[in-house]
Amino acid sequence: MPNSQFFDIFLIAVVAGVILFRLYTVLGKRTGNERPPQESYRLSGSAPSDAAPPKDNVVPLPVASRAEQIADKPADPVARGLLDIKLADRTFETEHFIAGARSAYEMIVTAFARGDRAQLRPLLGAEVYSAFDQVIAGREQRKESVAFTFVGFKDVKIVHAALKGRSAEITLAFGAQFISATTDANDTLIEGNAKSVRDVTDVWTFARDVRARDPNWALIATSGELP
Repeated sequence: MPNSQFFDIFLIAVVAGVILFRLYTVLGKRTGNERPPQESYRLSGSAPSDAAPPKDNVVPLPVASRAEQIADKPADPVARGLLDIKLADRTFETEHFIAGARSAYEMIVTAFARGDRAQLRPLLGAEVYSAFDQVIAGREQRKESVAFTFVGFKDVKIVHAALKGRSAEITLAFGAQFISATTDANDTLIEGNAKSVRDVTDVWTFARDVRARDPNWALIATSGELP
């Protein structure tokens, strides 16, 4: 019986030794240089938490300066003004406007020479119409008459354009030619020449409310010669 107990104790000791040896070979022994447990969860090649963050490989796009942001707007004041008008009124076309202004100029100077208020009224702003009406009334009082023939244009160009609130304003310089002769009640020539062509330069400003349904422009300011 004692032999049997001794054999059991010896067998338990052998088994325990085998288990301890297996644990040692799997886990090894600590040397004091082991990484902290949390490091085992980091991806291979990752930097420690107290290291500088890795640089981003994204190349930043250049930020446009204020000047570059508005570079798409024309530098020329006239072109810039026309662009503003076009943005406010999608039906506006520069060439179409110039063609209409040429026609309006011929109609206005011809109607003014004849004293035709009915034709002038829808083409002129209130202040210009008032000024034209006073000149016509003075001629009528003095019994003067004007013989007028429009010859044509030498040049027509836009010299200013701007959008002021709802009002689009465009100024044109008209290089025109016409024949004009003013005579008094006795048919005596008092101004001009019925046989010579006069070269004139008129600077006129037309305006229109860009939100109005009426597509017509009105003459709101003049400078230069009139028949």
